[in-house]
Amino acid sequence: MPYNSLCHIELENTEILNIFIIFPACIKIYTISVFDYMEKLICLCYAYTITMIEYVVPSNIDDRILTRAVQILNDGGLLALPTDTSWSLVCSLKSGEGIKKLKVLSNERDERHFTLLCSDISQFGELCSLDNTRFRLIKRLSPGPYAFILKTLPGTEKALGLRRREAGVRIPGHPLPLALINLLGHPLYSVTAKQSMAAGYQGEFLDDEDTGAATVPEMPAIPEHPAKLPPEENLFEGGWELEGIPGLDLILDGGEEQNRIFSTILDISGDEVKLLRQGAGPWPV
Repeated sequence: MPYNSLCHIELENTEILNIFIIFPACIKIYTISVFDYMEKLICLCYAYTITMIEYVVPSNIDDRILTRAVQILNDGGLLALPTDTSWSLVCSLKSGEGIKKLKVLSNERDERHFTLLCSDISQFGELCSLDNTRFRLIKRLSPGPYAFILKTLPGTEKALGLRRREAGVRIPGHPLPLALINLLGHPLYSVTAKQSMAAGYQGEFLDDEDTGAATVPEMPAIPEHPAKLPPEENLFEGGWELEGIPGLDLILDGGEEQNRIFSTILDISGDEVKLLRQGAGPWPV
C-alpha cells in the first residue's frame, strides 16, 4: 500500500480528522504528504480555535486560573462563568472593546438585558444613586438571585455607552464570579448566556464598513413550533454547551450543571419597588 494511502487510513481514524473533516482543505489529505498535512492542520488550528474550558473548584479556586481570566478581561476578552442562577457571559466594565464585543455577541438591543455584576454594595454607589432605603433592601437580598434597577450617576451612562440613565446591578451568590471581581478590582459587565446565541452562527463577526459598527451574521430561519417554549429552555446547563458560542475566550466551569432559571428583577429607581421579572428570588419577602 502506498505511504500516502496508509497515512490517510490512519489519520482518518483519529479524532483530529473527525473534527476538521468539515473544512474543505481536509477532504483531500490523502493526496499530500504527512508534512504538508501537518502544515495545513496547524493553519486550520489557528483559523478555527476552540474555546478553552478551565475547570475550577468553587470553594478552592486556583489563583493561576483567576489571574489568567483577569488578563483576558483586561485585554478586552469575553468569559463565560456560572452564577447562582444560570450561566453568564462577562467582560470587564472598563474595557470598551469588551463591552462592544459582548453587545454584538449577545445580539441584545435592549440595554436592560445587561447587568453589572459586583462583589460589594460599595461598588453600586460608585455607579448608581443609592440612598439608605435602597441600601438596606439590597443588603437584605444580597448576595442572591436578585438584580436591581437603579438610577445611574452623571457620567455613568456615557462611560458604558448607555442610552438611558438606569442600570441593572447585582451581587451573585456564587464564589467564582465574586473571586474574579475582587481580583479584577471592579464590576463585570454581563448578560445571560442563551442557546440562541450559538444557533446558526458561522464564521467571525464582521465590521460594517459604512458605520464602523460591528454586525452579526444573519441566523437561519427557525422553524415554527406548535407551542412556544418557556424562556428558561433557552438557557444552558453544562459548561461544555457554551463552546458553541463564538467569540468566547474562556469558560470557567465549576463542574456542576446550572439550573435553568433567571434572577428576579426589582426596579427600585423610583419611589416604589416594582417587580419586573419573577425569577429564582421570591418577592415579596
